[in-house]
Amino acid sequence: MLGELNGSHTGARYYYPSSRNMAYIGVIFDSEWSGDGLRIKEMLPGGALGDADGEIKAGDIVESVDGKLVKAGSDWIDLFADKAGKQIKLVVKKGGKESAEIFLKASSSDSTPLYRKWVKEREEMVERLSGGRIGYVHVQGMDSESYREVFSNALGKYRNCDALIVDTRHNGGGWLHDDIITLLSGKLYNQYIPRGQFIGNEPFMKWTKPSCMLIGEDNYSDASGTPYAYKMLGIGKLIGAPVPGTMTAVWWETQIDNTIVFGIPQVGTWSVAEKRFIENHQIEPDIEVFNDPASVLRGEDKQLEAAVRAMLKQVQARFEALGLELRVTDTTARWLAEKGYDESFGARPLRRTVQRNIEDAAAELLLDGTIAAGDSVTAVVCAGELSLRKMQPV
Repeated sequence: MLGELNGSHTGARYYYPSSRNMAYIGVIFDSEWSGDGLRIKEMLPGGALGDADGEIKAGDIVESVDGKLVKAGSDWIDLFADKAGKQIKLVVKKGGKESAEIFLKASSSDSTPLYRKWVKEREEMVERLSGGRIGYVHVQGMDSESYREVFSNALGKYRNCDALIVDTRHNGGGWLHDDIITLLSGKLYNQYIPRGQFIGNEPFMKWTKPSCMLIGEDNYSDASGTPYAYKMLGIGKLIGAPVPGTMTAVWWETQIDNTIVFGIPQVGTWSVAEKRFIENHQIEPDIEVFNDPASVLRGEDKQLEAAVRAMLKQVQARFEALGLELRVTDTTARWLAEKGYDESFGARPLRRTVQRNIEDAAAELLLDGTIAAGDSVTAVVCAGELSLRKMQPV
């Protein structure tokens, strides 16, 4: 019967009550290690072991768990069985030095640290591919906590970026579409430039620059409705894989047997523009890109790479619309790279360095009439300082 209804948000969930669990400590072990102990391949951000001892790093070896040695080739999974939420004792050999005892409270899952790792990898990928010009935010769920994270990052550390990639992939839904759309649909109407110095735009609490939205096959419910609204309102391009139309509100009802929950979809979403329900109508991306399994295993993200290329193209078009041509010498590029690098934050400050030394400087020259539309400007470094010089016609 459910198949004949052909609707989303139908079906049941069953929760099996079990006292068994597995302890997680926030690490990825090296599966190729053949010696005694468990060699750490990677520390997960916010994991239990890293929080217990900040000196633990990849290459260190967990020699024992609660007093039981881990021998080469042994089945060590049972050492972590039924210990979630409990304090456990590890003996870890750090950096080839003497072994140290570490006490920590094990988690019942590493899903949150793994998610943070995934997001961090994509933030760094966008930063590397765009030279710090484009920001990246992931909408984990259509809920208040996710919105606060997106809002904080978009209008915080990425405020000075030229464009923003909003990733909605792997999002199971909720109710956030109008908040996301409102945030991304800001239209610039005021600027504050006291004594010729630019200090800010209005609206201040919305994103006013170009953006695009990443979508995938597993976007569900409100994560289907959000890209639909984003596309219909013409805010930006959808990039990725087609999304099934599943924008229907559901009541999840607990049955008499409270281990069973049944979904009853009750409120459909009617498209005013297209005069139809969104349910069962596939949302097509403007730029279709699939992440094939082989590329994912290599650590690539073809959809994200396509989004970076699309945003860079759009940002370049904005500069060309001003009628300005900017030339940067190799010496200037090296100067910007050196000034824009920080040991703690990597290349993240590069965007602000470019804005302060090139974009803001160009804006001041435009305001005082030193340069005008159609001019060619070269960024040069002299005596350790960067300046913009108008190129004279030959």
